[in-house]
Amino acid sequence: MPSTEAKLLSDFLVAPASLRDFMTLSQFTDIFPKGHRSTPAVKELYRELYTLRERDIEAVRHDIALEVKRSKQLRRDYARERRQVDEANVAGLDLVTLQMEAELSGTRGRKPHTLQTVYASIEETCEALEAQIAEIEQENRSALLEVEDTISALSDLRKGSFPQTASGEDLGQEVLATLKRLEAVCAEPVG
Repeated sequence: MPSTEAKLLSDFLVAPASLRDFMTLSQFTDIFPKGHRSTPAVKELYRELYTLRERDIEAVRHDIALEVKRSKQLRRDYARERRQVDEANVAGLDLVTLQMEAELSGTRGRKPHTLQTVYASIEETCEALEAQIAEIEQENRSALLEVEDTISALSDLRKGSFPQTASGEDLGQEVLATLKRLEAVCAEPVG
């Protein structure tokens, strides 16, 4: 008994394919002008078309048989892969999630997770994320302190009060001393 695939393909591609099934010799000769219908070349042309059509039909039948054979192998491959996926699946995780997790964690090619290893992996990942969050929060606190110091310094500058410099002098006097040194350097001849 032919497979459903072979039957469908044959019904669709081969069923009414023979030239005699849809055009007889008399119908074929009626296509030609009346003066040429009795010419032996018309019968010869019909036989040639019939032969070509039969070869094409046989080639299609052969291709259908090859396709059915190939599809059996594909079904076996799919069933084997499906079994592997079903064995690897963990409740609540689909194949795409497992593949993404394997690619992101670099565990591609290792044994798939079991229920116990998934929980351990999730716990480990949570701890790593919590450590990253704590580090980011510390960086944010440091950045906030720097911004507050800058705002305070700008506020003092706006009011005209300058903070003490590292040398202990007033900022205005330190600026004047630096300008005098700059003036002296600019006044020296280049040499």
